[in-house]
Amino acid sequence: MSDDLSKFEDGIGEKIPMFFSFITIFIGSTIISLIKGWELALVCFTPFPATLVVMLGIGWLTTNMAKKELEAYGSAGAIAEEVLTSIRTVAAFGGQKKEEERYNSYLGIARDNNIRRAIFSGMTWGFLWFVIFGSYALSFWYGVKLVIEQKGDSDAVYTPGNMVTVFFSVLSGFQSFGASAAYIEAFGIAKAAGSKIFSVIDSEPVINNSKGKGDKIGNAKGNIKFKAVQFHYPSRKDVPILKKLDLDITSGQTVALVGSSGCGKSTVIQLLQRFYDPVSGVIEIDGYNVKDLDLKWLRSIIGVVGQEPVLFGTTIKENIKYGNLEATEDDIIRAAKKSNAHKFIKALPNGYNTMVGERGAQLSGGQKQRIAIARALVRNPTILLLDEATSALDNTSEAKVQAALDNASEECTTIIVAHRLSTIRNANKIIVLSQGQLVEQGTHDELMALKSEYYNLVMAQVKGSDAVESVRGKKLVAVDDDDDDTVPQLETPNEELVEEINKKPLSLSGLLKMNAPEWPYIVAAVITSSVVGCGFPLFAVLFGSILGVLSNTDNDYVTNEANKFCMYMASMGLILMVSAFLQFYTLGVAGERLTERLRRLMFKSMLSLEMAYFDSKENGVGALCSRLSTDAASVQGATGQRVGAIVQSLATLVTAVTFAMYYEWKLGLVALSFMPVQLTAIFVERRNTSGQNDTKGKTLEKSTKLAVESISNIRTVASLGLEETFQNIYLGELIPYYQKSLRAVHARGFVYGLSRGIMFFAYSACMYYGGFLIRDGLEYEKVFKISQALMLSTGSIANSLAFTPNLNRGLEAAKNIRNFLRKVPAIRDYITATDLKGVNSNILYSDVRFSYPTRPGIPVLKGLNLDIIQGKTVALVGPSGCGKSTIIQLIERFYDPNSGNVLVDNTDIKSVKLTSLRSFMGIVSQEPNLFSKTIGENIAYGDNAREVSEAEIIEAAKNANIHSFIVSLPMGYETKLGEKGTQLSGGQKQRIAIARALVRNPRILLLDEATSALDTESEKVVQEALDKAKIGRTCITIAHRLTTIQDADLICVINEGKVVEQGTHEELLKRNGLYFQLQSQYRLAKSPV
Repeated sequence: MSDDLSKFEDGIGEKIPMFFSFITIFIGSTIISLIKGWELALVCFTPFPATLVVMLGIGWLTTNMAKKELEAYGSAGAIAEEVLTSIRTVAAFGGQKKEEERYNSYLGIARDNNIRRAIFSGMTWGFLWFVIFGSYALSFWYGVKLVIEQKGDSDAVYTPGNMVTVFFSVLSGFQSFGASAAYIEAFGIAKAAGSKIFSVIDSEPVINNSKGKGDKIGNAKGNIKFKAVQFHYPSRKDVPILKKLDLDITSGQTVALVGSSGCGKSTVIQLLQRFYDPVSGVIEIDGYNVKDLDLKWLRSIIGVVGQEPVLFGTTIKENIKYGNLEATEDDIIRAAKKSNAHKFIKALPNGYNTMVGERGAQLSGGQKQRIAIARALVRNPTILLLDEATSALDNTSEAKVQAALDNASEECTTIIVAHRLSTIRNANKIIVLSQGQLVEQGTHDELMALKSEYYNLVMAQVKGSDAVESVRGKKLVAVDDDDDDTVPQLETPNEELVEEINKKPLSLSGLLKMNAPEWPYIVAAVITSSVVGCGFPLFAVLFGSILGVLSNTDNDYVTNEANKFCMYMASMGLILMVSAFLQFYTLGVAGERLTERLRRLMFKSMLSLEMAYFDSKENGVGALCSRLSTDAASVQGATGQRVGAIVQSLATLVTAVTFAMYYEWKLGLVALSFMPVQLTAIFVERRNTSGQNDTKGKTLEKSTKLAVESISNIRTVASLGLEETFQNIYLGELIPYYQKSLRAVHARGFVYGLSRGIMFFAYSACMYYGGFLIRDGLEYEKVFKISQALMLSTGSIANSLAFTPNLNRGLEAAKNIRNFLRKVPAIRDYITATDLKGVNSNILYSDVRFSYPTRPGIPVLKGLNLDIIQGKTVALVGPSGCGKSTIIQLIERFYDPNSGNVLVDNTDIKSVKLTSLRSFMGIVSQEPNLFSKTIGENIAYGDNAREVSEAEIIEAAKNANIHSFIVSLPMGYETKLGEKGTQLSGGQKQRIAIARALVRNPRILLLDEATSALDTESEKVVQEALDKAKIGRTCITIAHRLTTIQDADLICVINEGKVVEQGTHEELLKRNGLYFQLQSQYRLAKSPV
């Protein structure tokens, strides 16, 4: 969208008044020419109809081709955003090359489309040049004829002087009309961009959130009813989700929704917030149909904690305050204490003012979840919606947070979605959903007595917990809160993490060096542009020659000489036609190939950078996408057709000066004396524009980053009612650029006016001084040739000023791209790096110390020693934020240790090629990242080094217990998931992610809360599949559900960045240490019966 806005701005800015200025000159010149000599004027205007038709054709063609260009670049931009958002997943599965190919395919479409546009533009401009010079030849021939016919008449209309007046009026009009045509392409592109922009602006939301539209309940109680509600997602109309669902929830009740993954639990929560409306049936709150309620008010009484918590790239304080913009600092702290987040926040150097990074990426899952809970609690909601709100917490934190949620739910109506049935046993009502229908409801005891659906779910969870029954009744030792609050790797706003930008400006020659692979095209373009640039000075010489001929008294001589010069003009038209076509074609090819190459290289470079680069707040997804689209387009804008215009102007100037000095050097010097003033004005204007472009680039980067962040997390923004808040923040980012632009526009207007005025000052001075020279014997035709040639050259410089902003933007963007492409990834293959061969998959962490680059002063791992033997399963447990996930990120080489070594089969992983190292690993993360591809393609993404067969995809899906769900969909494995797979439940997404890891057939399996989002039944089957997958493989697993890791060969308890205990489940229980305490607390907290 930023690229569209930039192109729209380019088309509606100063080009509009300049366009109308040229049109006004054209109209005025036409009127004067008709008054002075209508016969000759009409002959001069004979090519105008054809010219007008061609210009209208240019506009239509340009608009349509610009739409195709924007569509292609829009698709490429969407891919870039998706890939950069999921950069860890892409890196882990070696998907860089595949994503480059996917991105490049759309760049190729845009390139080919734009080269075709350049060909059509070249044909059009060639035709225009031929028509213009052909009409000049015709006009002179006819004008000379009229002058000769009326020579000697006392009342003659056509004298040489009158002919010059008519012709120059028409010439001025044609020049202005032709100059206006240069803006048609920009208008066409702006029209296409504006069409996309206004389609968004003018779109009417089906569910309107405008203020004042709908009722507000004076004292909302929170009674909720679903009456025969049927629903399917708009993009999957043939897959019903809810089937005549009836629910009755009384104010103040805590109601739990349970059932298998995908049964419609989360859909109920989305319908209550009116993210969607039911296909049929009614949802009521306190007797009011939710469709009749003010949407903003409705969402303001609802607090939500989702399964995948979304935080924004600001401070912890602001993230919590987003739940209630009127909350005081005391309210924020109180909410943080309730969610068990206060202690770890206070331990940070900047406390509540600590930046969390984009999407809170540098917080552990549990820490993010606790901040999200605090955000919901500070809202003081009437209705509280908890969708797996504690799924990412460790046992100690969960017990405390669950107690806080229990207290909060006493004051409001609460709907809980949970797979851990122990968290909902005290609910007033438990509702069991299956295939979109209510199959059971009642209290925990009532449903257990029925021994049906709910009973089976509970008993499935009880199994596997019995192994710790023996610890019941033993004395429990409290775990210190601080163990749960190890300070994470966070960044603070005053840290500078990006390389110091090279301040040395880039010259035009440096910019053109970027086009080095297209040098044959550039050379051809320079030659042809120079030929076109010589056109008008040569025309001035021919015109002066004709005027000189007219002073001769021999009519036959005058006719023959005039015919000869008219033939020269017609020949020039043919030469300029070919040259103009080649100029547009060669510059079009060079410019489009450069744009494609720069975007391709930048995207490739981004995918090769270390994860620490993406952790920095300056390098958010929005900012990177903005650089990809805007910088490359700006460089192309400065090196494409604009280069042709600049070369033309220079050729015109050099040719005109050469003629001036050749015919009469004294008059030439008078004319040239005005050049320093104009060049100084241009220099000042360039300096001014350069500063403006620098501000614009930074502003667009910040604003685009904000837009991407808010739009990609629109559900969270909408549920918090923050639409206007983010709009205001977005506007605030744009205001500095707007204010500076206003100042720059005034300066630019003055310079442009000065450059235009100098043209006439120079012409007046030439004619005045030329009069003295004529008196002294100089031929009039020489004065005319010099003054006319220099006037045209001065005008060309003024016209070239219109492209100065594009050139300056291009130079600034080229400098940014140059500096970006010079970045050397901190995590890369060394020259001596080799492939791993015959991997046995023994892993050793030796005295590993590590702190995240964004927080070098806060150690995460403090001398970690860990020995993992081939084929063994090692489970990592410990408080949230203690460094468990960091251990996995180090083995993937997302980061390198500050000191110590990570070895695979006694080989330091730094000496192994990254692709080789990661090819032996399969990873399933806590928050699954799926791509906007088919289900089959997402599973096959697990192994990008080869073509994964359909049979392998199906087998992996069966092992992950997702096959039956997939084949139940109308399109099966060809079903498009859409962005981030938002229309799948958390469990379904997680199982596809597991299938993706299994299809890789990895030697080392990394499971970071791999089953955290699954319901009990799915977890059991998937856990069996994972247990099977672990056989013969080295496996590192992280889990808060301690029952899932009891059979691990080795359990390591991590606390404060070190292994504090390790052994088997039974060995650790006997030690009566930290693991014993964690298990005991887990057992008491998790028992659902």
